Amino acid sequence: MKEQKEVTLDRDLGLWSALALVIGTIIGAGVFVRQSAVLDDAGSTSMALFAWLAGGILTITAGLTIAEIASQMPETGGLYVYMERIYGKLWGFLSGWMQIIIYGPAMIASLGAYLAILLSDFFGFPSKYNAILAIGTIVLVGILNLFSNRYGATFAIITTICKLVPVAALIIFGLFFGKENAFGQSLVHVHQSAGNFGVAILATLFAFDGWILVANLGGEIKNPRKLLPQAITFGILAVLAIYLLVSYGVYRSVPAEQIHRLGTSAIPYIANQAFGQVGGKILSIGIIISIVGCMNGKIMTFPRIMYAMAKRGQLPFSKTLSYLHPKSHTPIFSTVAELLIVTVMIIFSNADRLSELCIFTVYCFYVMAFVGVFLLRKRNPNQHRVFSTPLFPITPILAIGGSLFVIVSEIMSDLPGVLTSFIFVAVGIPVFYYETKKYRESQAEAAKEESLDKEN
Repeated sequence: MKEQKEVTLDRDLGLWSALALVIGTIIGAGVFVRQSAVLDDAGSTSMALFAWLAGGILTITAGLTIAEIASQMPETGGLYVYMERIYGKLWGFLSGWMQIIIYGPAMIASLGAYLAILLSDFFGFPSKYNAILAIGTIVLVGILNLFSNRYGATFAIITTICKLVPVAALIIFGLFFGKENAFGQSLVHVHQSAGNFGVAILATLFAFDGWILVANLGGEIKNPRKLLPQAITFGILAVLAIYLLVSYGVYRSVPAEQIHRLGTSAIPYIANQAFGQVGGKILSIGIIISIVGCMNGKIMTFPRIMYAMAKRGQLPFSKTLSYLHPKSHTPIFSTVAELLIVTVMIIFSNADRLSELCIFTVYCFYVMAFVGVFLLRKRNPNQHRVFSTPLFPITPILAIGGSLFVIVSEIMSDLPGVLTSFIFVAVGIPVFYYETKKYRESQAEAAKEESLDKEN
């Protein structure tokens, strides 16, 4: 026990590592496969570009709001820690529980499943091996994250750079060789459900999701009070610029009606037209690397929440889950536990559906965190802040409004799913009280034994 207490997380991640994790965790396959969906919902190329811009602005307001909290609470666990400090241990636990049991594993499993499809298409594997490919890839990335956090961070930087190559190719081709008008092309006459601008923004918000996960590494970032806000802010801004430029390039390259007909095949079609079959293969490799990088960011960050909760004795097997390897200084058992949950989801459930179910609860906790900025300022009016949310209170109000928009949209479109997500969260309540009681009893027993030892 004495050795374990001496082992701590390594605080050696710099700004570039944090930036790579923000960008790499956000950009998965969404920028490549959602172009047609956003265009269909928006109804025209102009409105689609505005939808990407609106989604990015709402995400930036969310990031700037959380950045103020992150600068005051630069600890491992991110949102879980913020909720605990602002609203109490139960709310903190429930936000963490939802992320480590359902949302995080489901997101990783969904990425693995989509990656397996791409790998099967690229190498010509039979689809019956997709589950094995998904699990195998996830395990390999997971093994990388059992070593020092420097390896995961380095991998994040490499994959982020690699994924920007096909992105840059699409942007350059569209800007300099595209012949279509990126503004003003309409889909109203070919798509009956076109023109739903709100749904288009909703689709882009999901494509921006993942920016907050870098906060889970607050205990491993150098000077986190300064670097966390910078990584979140500049990371989101970079992703917004990439999404807008890719969308503009796509709309310049192919007529809107053809993008609608091609659906998720629109960008592979552009690559083949622009660069031939080799270009299509290169783009496929870029998407594969993009997903692997996104997966790495999630596998690196979600186990940190489990570790932080276990350190407080709030989970079954907390002693094991809070263990840090003496050489790598990483929570190896929390990482393994998260990978086991992911594997079970891939084999026995629909991970895409599970991740969709949790969107509602994730945004409920987002709203509470955004409101928390007002509460913290009221509680500590004279506290010095290393970072303050710009244009306060407009910025957090916009962040709250964007999240409420997602919440209301989810209730209207998927009420059974919303109720199911409540069940997932509610299951954590008895777990919290049982484990908290057990932890307090064990602490009291340990204190009693220590007192007796001193007397003797």
